[in-house]
Amino acid sequence: MSVHLLLSAGRGPQECAWALAKLLHRLEGEAARRNLETHRAHTVPGDRPGTYRSVLVCIAGEGAETFAASWTGTLCWQAPSPYRANTGRKNWYVIAQPCQVDTPRTTFTEADVDIVACRTGGPGGQHRNKASTAVRATHRPTGTVVVVDTERQFSLNRRIAMRLLRQRIQHGDEAAERAVTAARWRIHDELVRGNPTRIERPETSNQDLARQKQTRRRRRQSISLPPTEHPTT
Repeated sequence: MSVHLLLSAGRGPQECAWALAKLLHRLEGEAARRNLETHRAHTVPGDRPGTYRSVLVCIAGEGAETFAASWTGTLCWQAPSPYRANTGRKNWYVIAQPCQVDTPRTTFTEADVDIVACRTGGPGGQHRNKASTAVRATHRPTGTVVVVDTERQFSLNRRIAMRLLRQRIQHGDEAAERAVTAARWRIHDELVRGNPTRIERPETSNQDLARQKQTRRRRRQSISLPPTEHPTT
């Protein structure tokens, strides 16, 4: 089982491309702990080194769909900007959505085509009206139907019908591919700031934790100490 997940910084500032790289690293680490394989199928780099505007990541293994669902939606990387020290903003948003990458190509074989001789109206003389020289060809897997009566010979109409079926099926496959690509591009514009489905933050080191505990301990001590009494003269 495999799932393709598209992560996009949308039209956000360069911090969003930085946040995407951080979130991608966090996603890949969590996937590895769950014995899932990840592969970056396609990446679009950001303006800064090590950042990404978008990444298409393939997640494979048992439970890939459930894991991808836990990372689907608006993601938030909560940390100060590494580029602008004067900004107070700490929430940087990225969108992640499962998407279809490839569309199956239709294999065309004449064995999948039903050919029926028929008559059609219109000009063509007595021979066309009396003989069943027209062809109705149906491609069973796709349900595509063509009717050809341009020639007065059944064999020629049959040949033309087969060619038309191939062309229509090929055009249908190409249209499906364009629709998949368009749907993937729409994801980039669906990013909405706020209401994240997941919030991630930088990991705190042991030294940082120790400093935080020491600071809290000092604060508690300063609160519990009684005020200093000054002797009277």
